[in-house]
Amino acid sequence: MKFLKKYFGNLTDLQKRIMFTLGALIVYRIGSFIPLPGVNASAVLHLFSGEGSGMMGMFDMFSGGSLSRMSVLALNIFPYISASIVLQLLTATSKNLNDLRKEGESGRIKINQYTRYLAVFLAVVQGWAVVRGLESMAPVNGIPAVVNPGFAFELSAIIALVGGTVFVMWLAEQITARGVGQGASLLIFAGIIAQVPSGVGKLFSLGSVGQMSPAMIALTIAFVVGIIALIAFFEQAQRRIQILYPRQVSANGVMNTNASYLPIKVNMSGVMGPVFAASIMMLPAFVQRFVQSENLVVQQVLGFFTYGAWSYIILYTVLIAFFAYFQTAVVFNSEETSTSLKNMGGYIPGVRPGEQTNKYLDDVVSRTTAIGVGYLIVVCVLPIILNTHAGMPLTIGGTSVLIVAGVILDTMNQVQSYLVAKQYTGVVGHAQKHGRFRN
Repeated sequence: MKFLKKYFGNLTDLQKRIMFTLGALIVYRIGSFIPLPGVNASAVLHLFSGEGSGMMGMFDMFSGGSLSRMSVLALNIFPYISASIVLQLLTATSKNLNDLRKEGESGRIKINQYTRYLAVFLAVVQGWAVVRGLESMAPVNGIPAVVNPGFAFELSAIIALVGGTVFVMWLAEQITARGVGQGASLLIFAGIIAQVPSGVGKLFSLGSVGQMSPAMIALTIAFVVGIIALIAFFEQAQRRIQILYPRQVSANGVMNTNASYLPIKVNMSGVMGPVFAASIMMLPAFVQRFVQSENLVVQQVLGFFTYGAWSYIILYTVLIAFFAYFQTAVVFNSEETSTSLKNMGGYIPGVRPGEQTNKYLDDVVSRTTAIGVGYLIVVCVLPIILNTHAGMPLTIGGTSVLIVAGVILDTMNQVQSYLVAKQYTGVVGHAQKHGRFRN
């Protein structure tokens, strides 16, 4: 015990954050194996057989296999993501919520509270749909999916599923606050990484039984590597806008200036745009799988969202573009940036401060985001087309690869920024200690 206390006491703050993040991810993975009480796991697993490349397969991959195992974390973080989408849309359209957002930290805390309440409500609705779907499932080899169906099972199962979602929300917030990286993205990242070995094994098993030629295996691997290289390039790509700041007039009467750059990322929305789009596209597949309906209209509507259909591909593309622009508008406010530059005396060469700077920044962000949208469509939609219409067995989708690469790059940038900040603090503290700075 003393050894552990001494060991953790000697760790730096960054090391403690990394250890906390790893510990939280381990706890999350353990929780994904805790079964939902009263459910026959083999029957549910049979339900998901053949779903590896479909939308429910993607849902299961994002949850780290929790859904196919029907664990208490089956709903995962997705009710919270759906609630975040709704609150962000409402914040953009509602004056009261927009004013609340402008209040700063206190407003952000209140909006987060509303998001949690809505996430719990959505978890109750989705949990009820899962439970009713499990009860209506046909027996597998004479064994029903639910051992003792009825009100007692429904109530206990819904409470367990909602409790699992609340736990995952809490864990994601703890990672964000006390660990390294963005909590929700890291949990999805952990789920995807956990499914990668089985996906690679499935790819080579198809080759071993002759269902897939070595050329196709090599082509699939080359395509995945190319997608990763494309993601690494575009996630770091940015458009730099020169900003000039006036300095004091020199002795000969010449005005000197300081120059800096305002970086505009090509994909400013990050992985959240595709995650939001995928979350919405997963909902119809989720309903179709667990809520059986004989209504012809309902079947036609759900058929519109069939994974791989051109209607699905078109809608998915539109959602990716919409959320990329929407998330960019949330992250970057050109009016606030223009006002901040004007207050600090900065200006863009050839552009007047104020309204013209605002319009110029809007135009630049719109053009760079258009390039980013094209990149996201290639990464997220092209693998679906190749998988469903060209016969390329991609066991891991482009959205999954984007999330994994994006989270790794974002976490590395966070760690690097943290190290730079700590190094700067150390240099300033050393200088103050030796009397080089005056208070």
